[in-house]
Amino acid sequence: MSFYLWLAAGSAAGGFINGLAGFGTALFALGFWLQILPPTEAVSMVVIMSVVSGLQGVALVRQSIRENPVRLSRFLVPGIAGIPVGTKLLAIVSPLTIKLVVATFLISYGGFILARRGLPRSPRQWPVVDCCVGFVGGILGGAASLSGVVPTMWCTLQPWTKSEQRAVLQPFNVLILALAAAVFAASGYYSSQTAPLILIALPITLIFAQLGIWTFKRMTDDQFRQLLVGLMFVSGIILVAKEVLLN
Repeated sequence: MSFYLWLAAGSAAGGFINGLAGFGTALFALGFWLQILPPTEAVSMVVIMSVVSGLQGVALVRQSIRENPVRLSRFLVPGIAGIPVGTKLLAIVSPLTIKLVVATFLISYGGFILARRGLPRSPRQWPVVDCCVGFVGGILGGAASLSGVVPTMWCTLQPWTKSEQRAVLQPFNVLILALAAAVFAASGYYSSQTAPLILIALPITLIFAQLGIWTFKRMTDDQFRQLLVGLMFVSGIILVAKEVLLN
């Protein structure tokens, strides 16, 4: 029973944050799933949840995507090249390392959101940096389904509207993670044991993604920031605390 409670909790947390912010499924789902599943299985499952729950967000910003497809391509093309690098890392790093990296992203990204109001914004375009950020996002997408973390940090430094930021982040995450899922499938990460778990996790993810969208529509910017900070710090601290206690 505890196994399925952890599975459901990760599905709910990942789906809710994706609906709320348009990214971050892995940041929250893996904090739960890495406690009960091998890293390859947990990551391969979370990319499915990320893609399915993220498709609804792509539809919301399709007009902004059409207005500037070149900007999206600067992130997406290098991101695709980074996926194989990430999948190689997944096969050689230890479970403890992946858990601590996830916890570090949770805590540091929460701190970034807290401080971002005081961060400078770039008045010009940086296409080379866009490509580098996309490549790193592809690596993290292939290694731990964390493709959106670095691109999100970079996009929030740009003088773009919320719609313009989401028009980069949402399709980037969906496409990178869809390709990562295909790589995982070709590598045999999806087994007969994984399919039933996906069937359990998927509806929970979708339900809580809708709840996240409903919540987002009713939140102010400050409430949104405070919620993200609280969720990320708490999840990261819990994950680190469990590793300290278990080791």
